Amino acid sequence: MRGRLLDAAIESLVELGYARTSTQEIARRAGVSRGTQLHHFPTKESLVVAAVEYLVDKRLAEILSAEVDSGRGLEILADAFSGPLFYAALELWVAARTDPALHAATVPLERKVSEALEFGSAEVFGDRFDSEAVELTVELVRGLAVSALFRTPEADEALRARLLPAWQSRVENK
Repeated sequence: MRGRLLDAAIESLVELGYARTSTQEIARRAGVSRGTQLHHFPTKESLVVAAVEYLVDKRLAEILSAEVDSGRGLEILADAFSGPLFYAALELWVAARTDPALHAATVPLERKVSEALEFGSAEVFGDRFDSEAVELTVELVRGLAVSALFRTPEADEALRARLLPAWQSRVENK
């Protein structure tokens, strides 16, 4: 039940955005009653934050279970900033800017996301990137992901193919 609600919340965030996502819509998509939804998640904020946290855990597990080719570390990290997780999180970030309750609920989630990125990056890059390089790289790929909203997929792929190797050559410990 809980998993269906979390999946439905992500679907709704990605398709409708935060403002148009409602607990009624999430319950409908999950095929559960409003009472069941309220039993598990009493507020919209608690539900959408839990849904993004669920996706973060899932994505980190996927990254850590993947065969890591030392040459693909940046690509793996950049891919973490795409798809449903990124778009759902982006919806929360934008909405949290002006919604005090959502902002308060999102702060602990953002700490968890940062810790997951730091841990996942350390696993992916090993000792090839120092901690400052990892932090800068996370900010770079996050920025690339946001600006990709305004590029075609082909233009985004071309930019990443050019930018990521250039960045790696600048920050990688030799």
